[in-house]
Amino acid sequence: METIVNEVKVTYRKKYVSSQTIHSSFECWKLFKSVFNRDTIELVEELNVILLDKANHPIGVFKASLGGTHSTIVDIKLILSIALKCMAHGIFIAHNHPSGKLLPSSEDLKITRDLQLACDTVGINLLDHIIMTAGDKYYSFADERML
Repeated sequence: METIVNEVKVTYRKKYVSSQTIHSSFECWKLFKSVFNRDTIELVEELNVILLDKANHPIGVFKASLGGTHSTIVDIKLILSIALKCMAHGIFIAHNHPSGKLLPSSEDLKITRDLQLACDTVGINLLDHIIMTAGDKYYSFADERML
């Protein structure tokens, strides 16, 4: 019996890289603030990823998930597959809390540790995990020395 497998073809075309660099949680938060849907930030949770090149220039933003009123899916395999496809050297992730509370939940802590371990395994830097609300405040795992 003959085994047939699909051929895999990989292409990579870097079309545009921002001249902006991100070196702080504040700069990261400002970029995420422009990405999150302001009309639903107090209604449903979403998770976004900023992908960075070696010089911390944003390569792009990936909307990883849109969830319900109190949670969203964090698919580590999906996040890493996008980061690897983009040849990202680092990532920032952010999700919102519709409740307006900035402190991370136990699930937020666990998924951050799990994602950091996975990123370390493939040589990608998880630079920060930001928790956002509709207001002008945010929580940074890096600022709190949790990364």
